[in-house]
Amino acid sequence: MENEEAVIVAWFTGRLPDGWFSGPPEFQLDREEVSIVGTLPVPQPAEGTEGAERAALIEGHVQRFREETRERRMEIAREAEHRFRRKVSWGAVCDDRTVMFTTLSVPVMTRLRQQERRVLDTLVAAGVARSRSDALAWCVRLVGTHTDTWLADLRDALQHVDRVRSAGPDLGQ
Repeated sequence: MENEEAVIVAWFTGRLPDGWFSGPPEFQLDREEVSIVGTLPVPQPAEGTEGAERAALIEGHVQRFREETRERRMEIAREAEHRFRRKVSWGAVCDDRTVMFTTLSVPVMTRLRQQERRVLDTLVAAGVARSRSDALAWCVRLVGTHTDTWLADLRDALQHVDRVRSAGPDLGQ
């Protein structure tokens, strides 16, 4: 998997037009989706621009980038989706603001015991979520937020396992 991800990142790196981003874009990959988030240069505001005016400047800058690159991003995404069999999502970072233009929501089936369902139902009853599905997504986001370091360590360990596996003997023959 690690080699496949490196190939995908290399392909996008070669395919993305020069000058779109002020540095190399960030790639996040899973089995269904490739997300590409690039950093845009911060536009020079008029002297004394602060608060809501600065936020509007950044928002307008990101929106302009989105509109001006739409056709080209769609063309690159179509090629990548055909080549790698994964959907492509785009986003931009400008100043301290990250905007995702597209994202993929993938249904996930799971079996829950009554105690676990009661947790979801409590979140729905309390108005935290509209449905069990939303409650489960909320729980996943919450766990992800509070366990970033642990999840990063786990992902590193999985990459190590992939490297060791790929270096092992080929048992298919």
